[in-house]
Order: sequence, then structure tokens, then C-alpha cells
Amino acid sequence: MAGEFSGGFRRPWSEQPATTMNRSQPGILGDLPTHSRYLSFALSPGIDPRPALAGLRGLIEGDGAVVAVGSPLVSALAVEIPGLRDFPVHSGAAVAVPSTPAALWCWLRGEDPGVLLHRGRAIRAALSPAFRLESTIDGFLYSEKLDLTGYEYGTENPTDEAAVAAALVSGGGAGMAGSSFVAVQRWIHDLDAFGAMRQTERDHTFGRRISDNQEIDDAPESAHVKRTTQESFDPQAFVLRRSVPWADASGEGLVFVAFGKSFDAFEAVLARMVGAEDGVVDALFRFTRPVTGSYYWCPPMVSGRLNLTALGI
Repeated sequence: MAGEFSGGFRRPWSEQPATTMNRSQPGILGDLPTHSRYLSFALSPGIDPRPALAGLRGLIEGDGAVVAVGSPLVSALAVEIPGLRDFPVHSGAAVAVPSTPAALWCWLRGEDPGVLLHRGRAIRAALSPAFRLESTIDGFLYSEKLDLTGYEYGTENPTDEAAVAAALVSGGGAGMAGSSFVAVQRWIHDLDAFGAMRQTERDHTFGRRISDNQEIDDAPESAHVKRTTQESFDPQAFVLRRSVPWADASGEGLVFVAFGKSFDAFEAVLARMVGAEDGVVDALFRFTRPVTGSYYWCPPMVSGRLNLTALGI
């Protein structure tokens, strides 16, 4: 959830520089959709995943889906994606940040949840039997860009050229330019505990006033804003966040999604949130906790199709 609590690529695509950005999956830089569906897949043992991945290329076009591969799949293909690694585990008396790797992740994006359902069915069919679906999470926009607590998220997201610089790989060898690394977590909120706090306590948890979204100068050091201000790191720790709320019968919270040219910025912010630097734990952990944590690599595009050259496909 690093720095979560908006920004997108505001100018028309035709006005963007014809460089790294045009090689990226469009959904990475596109504005947040009204509805999101997140699918994560595991590998089926003993089945070559290459034919399924080759078939998947024809289903991913435009900004309706973002596809990313995890280290279990890369290992199975006996290739190397420089910079792809396992999600870090943090544990202690106050926090627990798990690592839950998966082979493949799909972010389905759109305005109609029925369309996303059928798009997901088509992807699942194309990937079978080499991949099996492990989880499905439905996300949505709440009052455009509000967390379920009512606080605005993504207030310091980079935009325009800064978003490209933060989110996309600019070099790195064949099949790497225009790709991206993405960190994905599902956070569960205890909204009853949050609702029991006084308003001042809630504001100090985030480090912003809910009334005007302004930062509070004298907020405690545990305030989320003070823990995660991206300019306060050396080097500066900018990522492009594309997070939305989720809710189902099991609870509710935030699907945190952060794209970066590497995982370095995300890991620096997460380490500070859990208190690894100075023992001060981000106040968000008082009412919310991550239950998943996964790293993936998003292949670039070529001629409107996924470029899987780096995977040997």
C-alpha cells in the first residue's frame, strides 16, 4: 500500500512520445477502469506452458487486460528475467507481510463486470490445462479514487513522462524495453476498528485531513504519509500505483498494485512501512493487513500483441 493514500496518463495516446511507452501494455498507464477483475494462476505439473502462452497473445489487445508472469513460470521455462525475484517476507510483533507467489497474473479492466467475466473465461480456457486458476478478486472504483475508509488514495502518483520513467523498463536487452515489474497485494481492512477511532486519530493514521485531503504538518511519525513520501528516499522511490477497493462475502479492503521499472522503490517503501529502518511501524497496520504478496513481470507489446521473446516464445 506504499504511498497509496491519483494520477494517470492524461494526454491522448497520439500525443505521447513514440518510445518505451508505445511498447508497454496500454492498461499499465491507462486511467483506472470502473471495474477490475484479478486472476492468478498456478502451473499444472507436467504440462508444457509454452503453447498456452502463445495462444494467450491473441487475446490480449488494447487496454482491456494486463498480463504478468511470476517467478514460478519463469523458472519452469528455464529462462531469466533480470530483476524478477520473490516477494519479500516481513514478520514481527506488529506486522506480518506474506509472500504468495503465482505463475501468472491477469488484470482485467473495463466498465462492465459481465464483459470482464466472459473475458476471464476466454483467458482461462486458453490457458487450460497448462495453468489452473487459483484466485479471482473483483475490484471497483469507489467515488472515483477513494479507499473504503473515505480517504483518497494515490495522491502522489507520478503522471505523464514521470509515470513512464517510474513504471517502465527503458532497456535491458531483447524483449525487455517497455516491460514493467508489478507488486500486487490484497489488504483486508477492519472497518469496524477504523470506525471506532476518533476523527483526529483517523487523520493522523493517514497523515492527511479527510476534510480537504491536506497533509498534517504535525502528524506523528507513524502517519502513512510520513512513512511513504516517495521524495524522502535516496534515490527517490516512485512507483505507479493502480489500486482499487475490493469487497466480497469474506470482507473488504484494497487491492494494491504498483508498477515500476524495478522492485527497488517498492521494497524501500515497504521496508520503512514495517519499521525496518527505525522501528516505527506505519499506522495503517492498526486497521489493515496484507494477506497476499506477489511479484510479476509484465511483458512488452509488439505490433499490438504480447512480446514474449524474453520468455523464449
